[in-house]
Amino acid sequence: MFLTDAVGNQHQIVNASASAPRIVSLVPSITELICDLGLAPYLVGRTGFCIHPSEVVQHIPKIGGTKDVNIEKIRRLNATHLLVNIDENEKPCVEQLAEFIPHVIVTHPQTPQDNLDLFSLLGNIFNVPERAKQLSEQFLSVQDALQCSLPQPLIRQRVLYCIWKDPWMTVSKQTYIAAMLAQIGWDTVEVGTKRYPVFEWSQAIVDAVDLVLLSSEPYRFTEQYVDALEQQTGKPVLLLDGEMISWYGSRSIAGLTYLRELVQAQR
Repeated sequence: MFLTDAVGNQHQIVNASASAPRIVSLVPSITELICDLGLAPYLVGRTGFCIHPSEVVQHIPKIGGTKDVNIEKIRRLNATHLLVNIDENEKPCVEQLAEFIPHVIVTHPQTPQDNLDLFSLLGNIFNVPERAKQLSEQFLSVQDALQCSLPQPLIRQRVLYCIWKDPWMTVSKQTYIAAMLAQIGWDTVEVGTKRYPVFEWSQAIVDAVDLVLLSSEPYRFTEQYVDALEQQTGKPVLLLDGEMISWYGSRSIAGLTYLRELVQAQR
């Protein structure tokens, strides 16, 4: 049996009892998912941004960042599997690692619902299908709870979700973040043609949005930015937990609950 990842690579089911996998993850949210699937003992390398669950990952060697990994350090880990993401990891780096890591699993969830396929893919490759099924059931349960909490008809707002400053950057409608926000009626405005466009504040952008959202990551926006931007734009500004909005995998379960709490707080 073969399982297909986001770019069409086919993977066999791992028989850990015959030959234990040695997994390097270059994706923070995937590292957390691997741990929640009960596979932490097989993780031999992770990025410095892979911080959850903290009590587990602190014992796993760091191999750099998501885009600036230490190739030679990874080589010495003798990994059998590499976990990457299309948005988060540079293709040339992944191709270089693929020269000596036999199995490269590429992920690319673009909507919250894609998490179900992600659970299934990794759960089946690493032979823990029951745990993957449990995560899927939890996801569907909190998603139902979110849908039941939404006002009818759904009130839609145009939002600008800021992920960086100097330069200012946001997200397009084609991103996982935008799909998460759309579930509660927060529609991302387009300010460029890229998935993560750079923009400059203008009256046209201010007029186009009802609500400005500042993410706590990757740029560490704080409440001081909220106050300053409200004065600058005259629009309401919210500081959001970026992990809850942008991290797919098992974190999405808590993320859907977080969205439900946002809806309730806005009433």
